[in-house]
Amino acid sequence: MKILVIEDERKLADYLRKGLSEEGYVVEVAYNGVDGLHMATEGRYDLLLLDGMLPGVDGLSVLAALRPLTRPRAPILMLTARGTVEDRVRGLKAGADDYMVKPFAFTELLARMEALLRRSGAGGSPSEALQLVVADLQLDLAKRRATRGGQRLDLSAKEFQLLSLLMRRAGEVLSRTEIAEQVWDVNFDHGTNVIDVAVRRLRAKMDTPFPAPLLHTVRGMGYVLESRPE
Repeated sequence: MKILVIEDERKLADYLRKGLSEEGYVVEVAYNGVDGLHMATEGRYDLLLLDGMLPGVDGLSVLAALRPLTRPRAPILMLTARGTVEDRVRGLKAGADDYMVKPFAFTELLARMEALLRRSGAGGSPSEALQLVVADLQLDLAKRRATRGGQRLDLSAKEFQLLSLLMRRAGEVLSRTEIAEQVWDVNFDHGTNVIDVAVRRLRAKMDTPFPAPLLHTVRGMGYVLESRPE
């Protein structure tokens, strides 16, 4: 899952990037409201962490700009030093989905993010949104567990992220560029073969031991996860 952190305090922003990356999230950071608003409107994110006090455009202004968008909007969790009841109410009314006061415990932040991600699943109940199924392949996003035919798949963090993306977009051909943007960070070197290597390793775990392949290469275009008739 891809997270956008909009935070001008670089030490905190880098801490969040490191901690969330270690939890398996893809993290991009904007250090001011102008860049954050541009990235939030132009990119595809599963959740936004938004500082309330930002240079250029403050957090409430970012919320006001994002709220009217008609396309599905990623949930927004505000992080701010302003902790009065009035401040919290103002942030929630402006469009925030949750509100945390600095300083905060990283474990609580993770729990709140997971709750927002459960509620934001498109269609079905929150628990259904975190259960992805393609043929006999199942992915439990909450427990971070993948199985095929009832057999547990031992995946690395990047392999899990890659499989999550492919399953959420099942039936769609995803280019290497799009996979890089969603699973690797903005500093990804598109000249490397790391995506092909990751796909090959994922195939070895989720396809090779089973009778029917699910992950297919579309020559000249990218990769698609789907069940095809034999």
